[in-house]
Amino acid sequence: MSTEQMPNTTGSCLCGGVRYEVHGSLRPVVYCHCSQCRKTSGHFVAASACNSEHLSLLADASLRWYGSSPRAQRGFCSACGGNLFWRPVDGKHVSIMAGTIDLPTGVTAIAHICVDDASDYHTIADNLPQYGDQGPDDLDTDV
Repeated sequence: MSTEQMPNTTGSCLCGGVRYEVHGSLRPVVYCHCSQCRKTSGHFVAASACNSEHLSLLADASLRWYGSSPRAQRGFCSACGGNLFWRPVDGKHVSIMAGTIDLPTGVTAIAHICVDDASDYHTIADNLPQYGDQGPDDLDTDV
């Protein structure tokens, strides 16, 4: 899978209590419509990702992790409630909520996943590929 190069990308939650920097490549954005992503974001999630070793936390006093399933944790700011990260228990990569990345992000969206679980009020109106579940293996879509 191709990655998009944006060295030293930065981002944060709304209050700035959690700030991060990504050294190296960010993966393209994937839109996830699963019920967990909808419940944590209030809509569907738009997430990029990076290798875990490329993520540096610059400020993390308010970062909390929630075990949302046996296979993953979600990182959020305990001060402002910002939804920031998703990571699998194997820890090989970290998904980063795209809206927390500072501009310019340098990433583009490539697909919608878990559309079989999408809410009934939302219509997907772009031409990106849609997958009922996580999508093909080469999409690397964990969110």
